[in-house]
Amino acid sequence: MKPTDIGAPDYLHKVVDCQWACPAHTPVPEYIRLTAAGRYSDAYMINWHSNVFPGILGRVCDRPCEPACRRGRVDAEPVAICRLKRVCADLKDDIRHLLPKPPAQKNLKRIACIGAGPASLTVARDLVAIGYQVSVFDSGKSPGGMMRSQIPKFRLPDSVLDEECGYIINLGVDMHYEHWVNSLRDVLAEGWDAVFVGTGAPRGRECEVPGRLEAAAHIHIGIDWLANVSFGHTTKTEKRVIVLGGGNTAMDCCRSARRMGGEDVKVVVRSGFEEMKASPWEKEDAINEGIPILNMLVPLEFKHDNGKLTGVLFEKVRAEYDAKGRRSLLPTGEPHVLMECDEVLIAIGQENSFPWIERDVGLEFDKWGLPVLNPATLQSSLPNVFFGGDAAFGPKNIITAVAHGHEAAISIDRFCRKRDLLRRPSPLTNLVSQKMGIHEWSYDNNVSEESRKKVPIKAREMTLLDIKLELEIGFDPFLACAEADRCLNCDIATVFTDKACIECDACVDICPTECITFTANSEEDDLRGRLKAPAKNLDQALYVSGTLKTGRVMVKDENICLHCGMCAERCPTGAWDMRKYFFKTAAAGAEAPRK
Repeated sequence: MKPTDIGAPDYLHKVVDCQWACPAHTPVPEYIRLTAAGRYSDAYMINWHSNVFPGILGRVCDRPCEPACRRGRVDAEPVAICRLKRVCADLKDDIRHLLPKPPAQKNLKRIACIGAGPASLTVARDLVAIGYQVSVFDSGKSPGGMMRSQIPKFRLPDSVLDEECGYIINLGVDMHYEHWVNSLRDVLAEGWDAVFVGTGAPRGRECEVPGRLEAAAHIHIGIDWLANVSFGHTTKTEKRVIVLGGGNTAMDCCRSARRMGGEDVKVVVRSGFEEMKASPWEKEDAINEGIPILNMLVPLEFKHDNGKLTGVLFEKVRAEYDAKGRRSLLPTGEPHVLMECDEVLIAIGQENSFPWIERDVGLEFDKWGLPVLNPATLQSSLPNVFFGGDAAFGPKNIITAVAHGHEAAISIDRFCRKRDLLRRPSPLTNLVSQKMGIHEWSYDNNVSEESRKKVPIKAREMTLLDIKLELEIGFDPFLACAEADRCLNCDIATVFTDKACIECDACVDICPTECITFTANSEEDDLRGRLKAPAKNLDQALYVSGTLKTGRVMVKDENICLHCGMCAERCPTGAWDMRKYFFKTAAAGAEAPRK
């Protein structure tokens, strides 16, 4: 293998598994260290620059960082990255003086954002901070989009939404509430320099089986029902409720129904338990509230008595997979199952809906009804119209919408300045030694053996009586510090200097995971199998040195390295060093590197 170029743009970034997995590339280990040190405001601002909504995401993020967390490869559970984000949001000081000050002189470019959800608000934040005049239009009375309308208050209080949306709006964003946009043609006629569409995926999928129309008064689309609950239009449920669906929306529906008078609430899913799209912690929360999840059942018919819903008839199925891994659900042949109920909530998926976009304005859609976009720039077939969030590629999550917002803001800025949209500005990176002495580092390199801390919650018998009472209390400073200490500091890179190595193998002897091997060089497949601990994870690169004096090479498996620094402490010549890698995503207004 060729020697590894650790200066390549993505090499060390990918080693920081959590940050690599985060769509917004939040510097996770950095804010965790700051949180452990009690520097909550600094930790909050690290988050705010990248993920925009630390307090919101610290409660309801889908947490793509946690399955990627290196701690999960050496311990039973990953670091509670998401809940540590909430800690810095809850315990910070007033940070308004730390927010950017938009330039007094605007650039006279006018941008319209349709929808006031996370993608649009991110675009607005990034652009207004560099002199754009941004107007946001939304049909609701308050900002937040589906974060406000479809996430229950017991998970995400209005006060948190108001605070973090307020930070953006107070930068000078022009908000237009209760404003229905009925025509893209009309919007374009208003002469905006660019238009961003962040309207989400507002249409819930139907369950079209016999009895649906006849019993319609007692059968509701989940996302619409959640919105009615959020805004106080729906205040109670029937006693026996069935929720159809296995995603996070279904979990929100069943837990909300439980708090609104539902005594017998159950979730029925066509897939197996492990295949459900709901996050594991969402399923766990539902089960802990006494809500059973019944799997491998497909609805056949809504039973009713002259329009009054009486139950749902289900067929038992089993999963069968073909050679390509595609699943089919086949009847088991067992008797059908009739479940009695008084109300049904359908939460089997969401779809995009753009009835307000005329099909003759020049904006191209694909066969699924999604806009045809350049995936790198989010630009549509109309050059001055951009999309992001669920409106771009279908339902995802808040953190993906934020990431889209950042990229769209860069594209809009480059479009307005007549720059090539495909030439993106580079992220800010640096690599700095953490050496403080011969064997001392400026970070705590002890590996904690503590298990993951549970987030304290209020008494369930109390929270089940009040749909607006937040269930989780959050970590206090003591628990936060203990949980933060579990972080393995993956951004502290082990850097090897070939010329300084005397091949004493001291680093090999001291390494607790046997991730370092000195051996003859060869092709990657062969090399992976000859290491002290065979490197089986092909998604993580091997760190290979140049040829050493004996003709061997140093090979380190990045996948199992604990970043403990013991190799650098043991090395008598300083061939190993621990250097902090910092990665900050590019922002709108930055210039692309010259060719």
